[in-house]
Amino acid sequence: MKHVTKMIKLELEAGEANPAKVGKDLAPTGINLLQFCKVYNERTKGKSGEIIPAEITIYEDRTFSIQLKTPPAAFLLKKYATITKGANTTGHQQVGMITQAQLKKIAEIKLPDLNTTRIESAMKMIAGTAKSMGIRIED
Repeated sequence: MKHVTKMIKLELEAGEANPAKVGKDLAPTGINLLQFCKVYNERTKGKSGEIIPAEITIYEDRTFSIQLKTPPAAFLLKKYATITKGANTTGHQQVGMITQAQLKKIAEIKLPDLNTTRIESAMKMIAGTAKSMGIRIED
């Protein structure tokens, strides 16, 4: 069993990792940056344009493992509402709208990373994020 020295979470664009983007976070760990970028880009191929968070576990011998997560809820909400950013003032500004079906689809995508197994609970969590971003949910 390898000894873990550090765990780092990064949010990177799928297929776009390069040593310049990840260097400041990963260089101090001593892992091979080119190897990390190659592995990350290979595993996120076909998801270009999406933000794919990665949990990087760094071991004592300077090897690493990568666990990919689902895109952030805010990213998915902006994508489905076709907006570039959320509201400046929470609760006072409407910047976009999604349907109940789109909310369910986002909840299904996020379900593996949430602390629930019920789709209804996941939908409530995503709806809360949508409300704080100024995105209205239509029935």
